[in-house]
Amino acid sequence: MPHFLISNEQIKNNIITLDSDDNFYHLTKVLRVKTNEKVKFIDSDGNIYYSKIIKADKKNLQAQILKTEKSVRIIKNNVCLIQSVLMNDAQNLLIANATQTGVKEIYPVISDNTSAPYNSLINKKEKWEKIAYENFKQCERADMPKIHPVIKLKEAINNFKKENIIIFAEKYSAILLQDAIKNIDKNEKIAVVIGPEGGFSEEEFNYFKEEKFKLVSLGSMIYKAPNAVVAGVHSTIYMLENF
Repeated sequence: MPHFLISNEQIKNNIITLDSDDNFYHLTKVLRVKTNEKVKFIDSDGNIYYSKIIKADKKNLQAQILKTEKSVRIIKNNVCLIQSVLMNDAQNLLIANATQTGVKEIYPVISDNTSAPYNSLINKKEKWEKIAYENFKQCERADMPKIHPVIKLKEAINNFKKENIIIFAEKYSAILLQDAIKNIDKNEKIAVVIGPEGGFSEEEFNYFKEEKFKLVSLGSMIYKAPNAVVAGVHSTIYMLENF
């Protein structure tokens, strides 16, 4: 069952009330919920509220909380994604994949081989946030990823400590992932960097090598960027939590 994100202000006397947000529209107009139907909500602290609809009309929806528990779908490490923006559907799929694999923040960036023109990306943040929210509901994760405005690759990288940057490269990879995570500071943000469909440019690889960033391979297969996100982020989170 998908869950819907609510604020603490929407809870009073064990009743959740919605009256004007996207959740209200989705529940009443799309799902057309009725009295006594069960709905699951979650707040920004990861508390899940198993609830029963007691009122649903054109003005508001009210749900009585039946049980509360803490979500178990909490990613312990603050893994963020730096990704070269893709064209349209591929970018939308990438945002969905990143949300479902558990990244905490997404930095869409312009790199040398980015195919999407910058002017077309200025107003895309809101759309990407909606895609992230739909996938947040579907996979029932405990928190929403934060999506940053589009910036240049080096600007995004500068938000992270050097030892916490892992660049997945289709060539010039130098170390294994298990070695790349050995000196990571788990108390700080960790960057997983994924390039565009055409890969990073030679100039960007020279910059990575000059800065002595960790260049890690995803294996012998060549992935499309949305799939590289799944492989790279999942592998990184698994390694951080188990080794």
